[in-house]
Amino acid sequence: MNYSFADRTKNFKSSAVRDILSVIQQGNVISFAGGLPSEEHFPLEAVQSAYDKVFASGKSSLQYGLTEGYKPLREAIQTKMEQKGIRSTPERILLTTGSQQTIDLFSRVMLSSGDVVLTEDPTYLSALQVFRSYGASVVAVSGDEYGMDPEELEEKLKTLQPKFVYIIPTFSNPNGKVWSVERRQTLLNLCYQYNVLVLEDDPYGDIQFHEGEEYPPVASFDQSHSHVLYTSTFSKSVVPALRTGWVTGPAEVLQMMTQAKQMADLHSSSIDQQALYYLMRDFDLNQHIQVLRKEYYKRMSIMRDYLHKLEPGLFTWKEPKGGMFIWVEGAKDLNTTLLLNKAVENGVAFVPGAPFYVDKPELNTFRLNFSHSTPENIELGMDRLVSVLLNPVTV
Repeated sequence: MNYSFADRTKNFKSSAVRDILSVIQQGNVISFAGGLPSEEHFPLEAVQSAYDKVFASGKSSLQYGLTEGYKPLREAIQTKMEQKGIRSTPERILLTTGSQQTIDLFSRVMLSSGDVVLTEDPTYLSALQVFRSYGASVVAVSGDEYGMDPEELEEKLKTLQPKFVYIIPTFSNPNGKVWSVERRQTLLNLCYQYNVLVLEDDPYGDIQFHEGEEYPPVASFDQSHSHVLYTSTFSKSVVPALRTGWVTGPAEVLQMMTQAKQMADLHSSSIDQQALYYLMRDFDLNQHIQVLRKEYYKRMSIMRDYLHKLEPGLFTWKEPKGGMFIWVEGAKDLNTTLLLNKAVENGVAFVPGAPFYVDKPELNTFRLNFSHSTPENIELGMDRLVSVLLNPVTV
């Protein structure tokens, strides 16, 4: 039968990362490809205890819930955000099935075919997929290690009149960048001036390596709660399987997103939300995050030391201050998509950088994840990878 799919499906693309993961799961391959947290550090006993408390609370815990989400959890998230300088209320917090659903719901209520979205370049490839699935024209704004270039950003805000700007200003995916405070404030000021919304994605902000450094969310500067939607998730700090994220921002936008969520799934899993509430109430999540920070820094350091073995000048990279990734740039004639095949043959995998770019992919880039593999596997995998990189495949 010839199936007549909706026109929008022409914009659907498979995730390059998921495609790679499906391939490398076959055989003895050490993967630095996925953005996965450490399974050894999942708080298994605390999560199990939290679910026990949900079931002990009675049969009502198994009933349908509010679209906005379990209110005690929203109250706990309100307190958590206040620690980052973001002021909100439970009524202005929508619980989602991971922060990925936030991106989809926000795009659904904001984007019509042909609307412009401004992003960093490179940026989170699954966000690019979502924006394009709704017919948006995604336009890159160039920048440096401190964030988007203010002059180029203003020019594109003025001439393109985008629906919103999508950013990951703290330990970004894929390149681990941290925006300066000045660039964060400048972005918000420009968006005030040109009346453009900001979608601030912050899945990695808790994984901070250096005590004393502060990376205030852009949302913390938006005291009027009028221009910034801030989204985050528990996938990186607790466990991904809970699939619980949240978003806060302008009340009118959240109301539209709530209606869209009602049509999509009525509400996210109420059992998982209740378990997460008990976990936040009775488990020292801040201490758990401290453990993750130390462990991920250790793993990053092992990967960093192996990268130092590469010939100077052929590869460049910056040591991340947090998050889960190291972004590497090779010589201009390097093709990391071809290089991946050679790497997998040698028992190690990474993600080529091309899929993260908006429209002009740089084929000489790739992303390494250091959070998922054990220190022992990082050593073994990096030993394999360095041998491959010393004999790279060029264009």
